[in-house]
Amino acid sequence: MKSPAVTDSRRDILRTAARLFQERGYEATSMQDIASALNLSKGALYHHFQSKDEILFEIMNHGLDVFDEEVLDVVRQIPDPVERLRACIARHIGMLLRGRDREITVILHENRTLPSRLRKRINARKRSYIHFLEDTIQAVQSRLGTKNEIHPRAAAFALLGMINWVYQWYRPDGSLSEEKLIRDYTTIFFDGLTANQ
Repeated sequence: MKSPAVTDSRRDILRTAARLFQERGYEATSMQDIASALNLSKGALYHHFQSKDEILFEIMNHGLDVFDEEVLDVVRQIPDPVERLRACIARHIGMLLRGRDREITVILHENRTLPSRLRKRINARKRSYIHFLEDTIQAVQSRLGTKNEIHPRAAAFALLGMINWVYQWYRPDGSLSEEKLIRDYTTIFFDGLTANQ
């Protein structure tokens, strides 16, 4: 379920909080820290959000909205499963490497911090992406006639683990370009998925 429309004020709060959560961690960031970074009073911050948990939830929900728009909504339109999966890998990596999408890294790093009722809502949205990957991977295996017995769910989680760790180590000013990284990850994944043992 998509989050409601975000006003400019709320968007500024979410972006600032996402940056602070990414830099300091959720637990080490207070509502006062967020208010101070925005030059707001704590009361003004509470006018927009009732709690830090609500801010974290909205950051994650907004991040998933952005992910849906920039990755899923685009790749779902691609009929060929091989090209769909290739595009999904490229677009997913591209989102993680963009510094402005701090919401995505907060989703990856702070999920367990959410209270149970809010975590369940975020996890339901994440599961829909895992199911999409499983279905796409299974379609790729059928299309290419692979004879190995790699389970689509295992492959989906392996792919997510590989991609979602990128933001921890990748440096845009290093020797590995984003394009080369995408090519290498796509090759590693497809070679493993389609190897006939």
